[in-house]
Amino acid sequence: MNKKNVLGYAIVAAAFAVFGAIAAVKTESKGPLTTSYAPTDGRPHTAVSNLYAQSLNDLAGKPQSLGQWKGKPLLVNFWASWCAPCVQEMPELSELAARDGGKHFNVIGIGIDSPANLNEFVKKTKVAYPLYVGGMSGTDLSRELGNTHGGLPFTVLIGPDGQVRKTYLGRLKFEELRADLSKL
Repeated sequence: MNKKNVLGYAIVAAAFAVFGAIAAVKTESKGPLTTSYAPTDGRPHTAVSNLYAQSLNDLAGKPQSLGQWKGKPLLVNFWASWCAPCVQEMPELSELAARDGGKHFNVIGIGIDSPANLNEFVKKTKVAYPLYVGGMSGTDLSRELGNTHGGLPFTVLIGPDGQVRKTYLGRLKFEELRADLSKL
């Protein structure tokens, strides 16, 4: 990786850390900022179609089509190894994913970070769902899916019909998330 890319990751990391910390502090007592979307005409949300059209590398560096997740409820968690609220929610999110085992919904994580940092993180923290390297383009994906504040963690609940059902900015409140998942 060249110095320009490393500097770019560092700048993005610093910006997300600041915005994520602000979002986390503002939402700590009342939970994450959430937005519900009503399904429109039954066609997949344009941003979701774009998400499914993406191919991102897994942590082994192998490209993976995100289209493989179509047709079943999907929880997409945008995170980074340097984001404290992201790291705090990950064990419970991992437990939730492992408990369901993909029967009713799937969980994926898109790291807004370098491959090296993500790999170092998973050496220390077990994660029971697929992780992908989003890097700089992951930031754009999260914005397309409703992350207008640019903070992390940012989680998107997508229905089996390809509609964004809800977005969550900040550390997840798992009681609320479980209730939302049960409605799908």
